Amino acid sequence: MNDRAPAPGGLALIQSLVNTLDLESGADRLDTAEGRAAFGLATGGTEAARELRESLRAVCLAHADHPPHRPVPPLGELLAGAPLYLTVDGRDGGAAFAPAVPAVLSASAALSAPATPSPAVNGSLTSRVAAAIAESLVDGTWARLKACEASTCHWAYYDRSPAGRGRWCSMSVCGARAKMRRYRAK
Repeated sequence: MNDRAPAPGGLALIQSLVNTLDLESGADRLDTAEGRAAFGLATGGTEAARELRESLRAVCLAHADHPPHRPVPPLGELLAGAPLYLTVDGRDGGAAFAPAVPAVLSASAALSAPATPSPAVNGSLTSRVAAAIAESLVDGTWARLKACEASTCHWAYYDRSPAGRGRWCSMSVCGARAKMRRYRAK
């Protein structure tokens, strides 16, 4: 439903994950092989990805000052075991967190790993989400990833409004519906 531009940086991964479930139709892209492949998931990792998705949705709702849509495990608990390592670019000294790839990560691999690992070999989804959150906290963009206030939507969007007070994923869909409901209630 989102007619907004994708979130910047690693937040696009989180936005994309949250938006794999269309609450209005019930369609879940994680039910398809193509949807799981987009996140590097095997069939066995789908339930954990759904749990992570709904905890992220609850945080996005909190960013927009809305209560959680349902009880979910705290995001911090889900991310606590996510292995990350710090990459430092020798050319400019830039640093970033990156997901650890357990089978590959060693002292020499960590030193030579690219700052942005490829999706095919960049660790677990949980680690990639943790790295994206760490990056967005440093950039100051984390709190702008929000979820639509419409209870039939809760689609994730990046709030680019100057005051940071966006309420809907799409003004032309969810915003218009809310305004029409208020108008009819008068």
